[in-house]
Amino acid sequence: MSVNQGENLFEENNQSKGNNNSLTSRDNRVFYHQTLSTPVLNTIAKVDGAYIYDTNGKKYLDLHGNGVHTVGYNNPEVAKSIKDLLESGLTFSPRRFTNKPAVELGEKLINISPEGLDRVLFCPGGSQAVEMAIMLAKLNTGKWKTLSYYGTFHGAGFQSISVGADPHFKDGLGPLVPGAIHLELPSYYRNPWGWKDKEKIDDEYVRQLKVQVASHSGIAAFISEPVFYNSTVPTKYYWEQVKEICKEYGILLIFDEIYTAFGRTGKMFASEHFVTPDILVVGKGFGGGIVPFAGLIGRSDLNTVQNHSIGHYTHEKSPLCATVANSVIDFVLEKKLIQHASSLGSYFKQQLIAVQEEFDIIGNVDGLGLNLSLELVEDKQTKERAHQKALQLLRYCLDAGVSFKLIQGNIVNIKPSLVITKDEVDFVISVFREGLTLLK
Repeated sequence: MSVNQGENLFEENNQSKGNNNSLTSRDNRVFYHQTLSTPVLNTIAKVDGAYIYDTNGKKYLDLHGNGVHTVGYNNPEVAKSIKDLLESGLTFSPRRFTNKPAVELGEKLINISPEGLDRVLFCPGGSQAVEMAIMLAKLNTGKWKTLSYYGTFHGAGFQSISVGADPHFKDGLGPLVPGAIHLELPSYYRNPWGWKDKEKIDDEYVRQLKVQVASHSGIAAFISEPVFYNSTVPTKYYWEQVKEICKEYGILLIFDEIYTAFGRTGKMFASEHFVTPDILVVGKGFGGGIVPFAGLIGRSDLNTVQNHSIGHYTHEKSPLCATVANSVIDFVLEKKLIQHASSLGSYFKQQLIAVQEEFDIIGNVDGLGLNLSLELVEDKQTKERAHQKALQLLRYCLDAGVSFKLIQGNIVNIKPSLVITKDEVDFVISVFREGLTLLK
């Protein structure tokens, strides 16, 4: 599906929102245009909890949120922590200095992380955190190549674009960072052999991995999301095999948990369902939906780069960002959002499976916790992606007050705030049913 198909669907909608002086029109004239974020769909007036509100007062239950609304938009406890910090006067910390919120955050993050991950480093955003993780791996191993999956996204820096292999970011830039080796993204629903046995499928993808690592010397790191961006959940067996191969060849395993950290999958970190990586990257929800903030958590024995700078960011130990992240973690723990994501996510998935049984257009339901997906197909046998119908469903749902993102043109990506309630899940299911009925 071309991006223009998606743009054309909403063109009339955008034009109807006002005259040439509307905010959407002014936005169109002011910003550089880029695929995936142009044209804008609407104008937002405020955000709160699990919702976004447009300038006409209409609210949308946000199942996307760019991954930042883990503890809910405009979380009052997070907002209060910012106000208290501003009143204290601790608004910045230059490099070569430290501060209480940053140190406390480092200690807190280590305390909640999988055993063996006990050093941290912070930065302004997820792209930079991925860059830092890869640099840390390269400097520690003395190697310079990377392994990752085709079609994935790990950020917008040149190193992260190189490992991510998303054509939206790579095309037209010429040579990027060398040494990026890519593997086919594992799939149970769409595996090219048509197999159903997950272990058999795992073994074939593992075989491909073994061929790559045996054929390429100098691989420093293997980077992946533990649960893939399209909500495919690999088996624990798969990740155990991957980690064993990485250990055998001296490759550091990096898990990008920018989307999944802090409870989304029913564990504090998604990696806890599988294996412990050597380095774990966090971001998005880490900043509470208010400030951009990210970081990495890694093994202590990787603390060998004192004579290099792998981050050196101006806001590396921002007391403001650290205060927000401390509040996020506290809120997740105090409100038991991990348990909530696990139980409500299980209910949500069961409801999606029930909808799948009603509609032939739904080919697959996948995910873990409140990290779910619904895939629309033209035919369950051929699995042809139902791009246009997915766009029609998106428009119907937006009109009904539910916002989500489409992955690969036909996969409804479901990543709500962890403060979402059962009643709100039921509302989403009812809207899906209504919209899907119109697609019959």
